[in-house]
Amino acid sequence: MSIDWNAFTPWSALAGGALIGLAAAIFALANGRIAGISGLLGSLLQPGAQGRGEAALFLLGLLVAPVLWGLFAALPAIEFDSGALGLIGAGLLVGIGTRYASGCTSGHGVCGIARLSPRSLVATLCFMAAGFATVFVLRHLLGG
Repeated sequence: MSIDWNAFTPWSALAGGALIGLAAAIFALANGRIAGISGLLGSLLQPGAQGRGEAALFLLGLLVAPVLWGLFAALPAIEFDSGALGLIGAGLLVGIGTRYASGCTSGHGVCGIARLSPRSLVATLCFMAAGFATVFVLRHLLGG
């Protein structure tokens, strides 16, 4: 493995991580809720759920941010090599996984670990291990 030092951008990655942490902290302080995307999306889909307004605004911000970025700089190219069936399968597996784990990577990985939650630490370790195993199997065993 080698690093393309011309494309290595630690400062933008650090700034992005800091902004994600800041947004999660402000959301928790303002609303008393975790900024987990699966939970916020789930609350939008439940009729009569509390906090639907702030959930909708938070999720809208996730959709508007790339549009605003595109006004000032070129967006990175999106590459997905598995086709529509792979994308649908991946989405279903992630959706099922977030239900079993009672949250997603943003809820457990960003918010839960920051609160020193043992359950979130275990969930995040499981997410990461599953991702590593999937990449290993697809790239090295199946040659994809």
